[in-house]
Amino acid sequence: MEKRWTILQTDGQKVAALQQSLKIHSAICKILIQRNIETFEQAKNFYRPQLTDLHDPWLMKDMDKAVNRIITAIEKQEKILVFGDYDVDGTTAVASMYQFLYKVHSNLDFYIPHRYREGYGVSKAGIDFAKENDYSLIISLDCGIKSVELIAYAKNLGIDFIVCDHHLPDAELPEAVAILNPKQKDCNYPYKELCGCGVGFKLITALAEKLNLPNEAAFQYLDLVATAIAADIVPITGENRILAYYGLKKANENPNNGVKALSHLSGLTKKLHINNLVFMIAPRVNAAGRMDDARKAVLMFIAESYEQALQYAEMLHSDNTDRKEADSSITYEALALIKGDEFLINKKSTVVFQPHWHKGVVGIVASRLIEHYYRPTVVLTQSGEYAAGSARSVPGFNLYEAIHACKEHLLGYGGHFAAAGMTIELDKIDAFRDKFEEVVSTTIPAELLMPEIVIDSEIKFRDITWPFYNIISQMEPFGPENLRPHFLVKNVFETGFSKILKELHLRFVLRQENVTITGIGFGMADKLPLLQLKKPVDIVFKIDENEWNGQKSLQLRMIDLRLNEDSINSN
Repeated sequence: MEKRWTILQTDGQKVAALQQSLKIHSAICKILIQRNIETFEQAKNFYRPQLTDLHDPWLMKDMDKAVNRIITAIEKQEKILVFGDYDVDGTTAVASMYQFLYKVHSNLDFYIPHRYREGYGVSKAGIDFAKENDYSLIISLDCGIKSVELIAYAKNLGIDFIVCDHHLPDAELPEAVAILNPKQKDCNYPYKELCGCGVGFKLITALAEKLNLPNEAAFQYLDLVATAIAADIVPITGENRILAYYGLKKANENPNNGVKALSHLSGLTKKLHINNLVFMIAPRVNAAGRMDDARKAVLMFIAESYEQALQYAEMLHSDNTDRKEADSSITYEALALIKGDEFLINKKSTVVFQPHWHKGVVGIVASRLIEHYYRPTVVLTQSGEYAAGSARSVPGFNLYEAIHACKEHLLGYGGHFAAAGMTIELDKIDAFRDKFEEVVSTTIPAELLMPEIVIDSEIKFRDITWPFYNIISQMEPFGPENLRPHFLVKNVFETGFSKILKELHLRFVLRQENVTITGIGFGMADKLPLLQLKKPVDIVFKIDENEWNGQKSLQLRMIDLRLNEDSINSN
């Protein structure tokens, strides 16, 4: 699939000024400027994050109300129910809050709604469970901001709600005792991008202060907060960067038993990085809710012994194996459907349906299909008498608006810019497919149907040194709005030593001027003939560390390559 390369532009004067004060390579200064780090002081805060720079939790609207209501519940020995969503953000938030409160209040339980029986967010079944078991206070985490009717229902039953959420509020807010959400219009909290577990963590820090507990009483949950930040794809900027930085430190030095058990089952032997949380820990936690019941994810995180945590982790690991099998077989079937239909191949959107597909993985399958056919994608399966499914977008295209434009064919839908879910009558699928294609094809700019590679800076092979790499590495943890830098080097030549590994991957040895460097292009075996033309090529890559026989070296992780434009034009 051809990709478009976009090289980020930067104000040269700002780069020069920052280089003057930091005395580091101009390419790194360029990247820092692109990430709004323009002064020595901002760079110091970025490279040396401090827990003392976390914002005062009392700046968040309703924090005093939330803390006072919980203190009252503790004093009166009321029963408190900690309620959270079934994904990583929800389960880590519930585990953190439950463990913290349990130290000061034993009249406590937690509740995770079942993905298929109850659906997303606050559920009537959860409220009824609270009523039947005499709970008078529910703390909802990573959900609740849109649950106006259900929270009113709870209030009529004499149950109070404290909502901790980070999703965008509607104009009408629920009648909760307190709503903690920095995205509320009248909330003065300085940082707006916390995840649900992050909002819950701010409530824990305020409670710890009110109860005269040491900082460590809250900070011991930072590895769970970092796991949620990584999994929920929130920006790794500002406060999230500090929380992720210290959360990773905790995960490596003194991890939660659940994190430790999942790391072991993932085969991780080296230091945990943010991408390990994203690709090893998070999928196993999410698999519990996708394939079965997410309650066991919380039980794993709150386990008091490693052995107990490992038992639950093995269940999650097994769920994840089932998830991978379902995801793989459904992706294979869906690709076969598209390839077997010439009409489908040439569309600007994808809508596929099979009644037997597993509902828990249709969102993952939609993302997989975009890797092959780069366009807005909907994957549907049968759920009872209806079809239900998930949609994923390509960057830059507002998926929610496109689905909203098809609402006449839908029973229900919800989501945001990049992802959405929907329910539809079985006999309306074809009409929806046609309407969705009409909306997408008339509104999507042509360039959004070609994957974009964003390049941070152009450098030379001679710039790739250990000091350069070490400064790049200190930009971790990487994530949205602070991605691992992508570099461009132009005019490089193949040396004759490049080869294909396992019929899939490209092991290349390239030269620029008098510097030779090796690297790997995963899944890029088809690029070898291009290198063998012996013409100059331009390459986009990340810099990696390679260890072989106890020897460490720097290598390139290829992202893309193409013939050098000047050499093409000269021919």
